[in-house]
Amino acid sequence: MSEQLTLSAEARDRAGKGASRALRREGRVPAVIYGNNEEPQSIHVEEKLLNKLLGTGHFFNSVVFVEVGGKKVRTLAKDVAFHPVTDRPLHADFLRVSEHATVHVNVPVIFKNEDASPGLKKGGVLNIVAHEIELIVDAAEIPDDVVIDLAGLDVGDSIHIGAVKLPKGAKAAHDETDFTVATIVAPSALKSAEGDNETPAQGE
Repeated sequence: MSEQLTLSAEARDRAGKGASRALRREGRVPAVIYGNNEEPQSIHVEEKLLNKLLGTGHFFNSVVFVEVGGKKVRTLAKDVAFHPVTDRPLHADFLRVSEHATVHVNVPVIFKNEDASPGLKKGGVLNIVAHEIELIVDAAEIPDDVVIDLAGLDVGDSIHIGAVKLPKGAKAAHDETDFTVATIVAPSALKSAEGDNETPAQGE
């Protein structure tokens, strides 16, 4: 299960672009907490701490406890806007969630047993279509990842979401389409080599 993160914050009294710019000059990032039938709350957080949590790799699929005025608010990070040139975070959105709320989160896909795949052993290539899967899951049971077993798969085989063993209690969003998560394809190098054999060399 994904770990719970904590982010300390302060209430933001002034709104507007000027106030936001002033906060950023002080190393703070303006943010908002919304949802759960409560009024949106304007806050600001420390840029360094936000970057540290972003660097964990699972900021967007973990419960984030935002501490404001001594009170912890259970949230999910929904969006962070970045500066197009400097990549500094400019604004963050947090969605309030109750402890066992049903939430939508994107969870990374991890593949195992590549050495047990006949297709990969003979030089096939794993073509990952979905690096993340959107899951519908209890907020207290968000998994770190979805593990897919490649054992026995050959060139030309596809892995559809319907065949993926999801963590307990999790359901894939849009699973009615039985979308493709990954395929094992013949290496392009082999394909081009076969094509070269069919094309007469220049001067023949």
